[in-house]
Amino acid sequence: MVEEQRVLPVPYFLSRARASAGGPGVVVLMEGLGISPQLLRFCERLAHAGYGALAPDLFHRFGGGDPGKPWYTKLRDADALDDIAAAVSELRRQGATAVGLTGFCMGGRLTYLAATSGVGVSAAAPFYGAGIGRRLGKPACPLLAFFGGKDEYVPPDEIEAVRARHPGEVVVYPDAGHGFMRDGSESYREADAADAWNRLMGFFAEHLGAPQAS
Repeated sequence: MVEEQRVLPVPYFLSRARASAGGPGVVVLMEGLGISPQLLRFCERLAHAGYGALAPDLFHRFGGGDPGKPWYTKLRDADALDDIAAAVSELRRQGATAVGLTGFCMGGRLTYLAATSGVGVSAAAPFYGAGIGRRLGKPACPLLAFFGGKDEYVPPDEIEAVRARHPGEVVVYPDAGHGFMRDGSESYREADAADAWNRLMGFFAEHLGAPQAS
């Protein structure tokens, strides 16, 4: 009997950890303009650190990302959550022992929304997600949220609302703006990005399990 092959209905980029199959994995959610070179480099960096990384194209219903078309205004949260849950299941199907979730901008907001909506992940780390302060909830997993103190899309009162709801789970870089993790852009802040990466690695190691070195 031939086993039916299951295929994730969402197009995705997968960067495998070289150390071994079956270690922890991370679903990485894209910014509002779609899959970017920065996002792919981030996935490859996660894989080099020992985490299999899967980035679903959440704009697949519109034919994929297009910088000239703001599909983020059309994407329904319910559809995005379905795709995120499918991506988590796909990583598990491929042997991930535990799955975390992270994302940037739109992906940061969706990371928080997934964590508070029951998507089954072991850790969630949103980066500069606009609108989180208006959608506060109770995450079903450990949370570590990152913001820039000078983010033009996330006002200070919204950051403070998130920090008040999640004390000890929010990191704010006072002089950073939106996109401070986006290497190769004007918004990139190397020192803050390096600190955030180190905190992220410690967070995932604690809650997903430390991966084998590549």
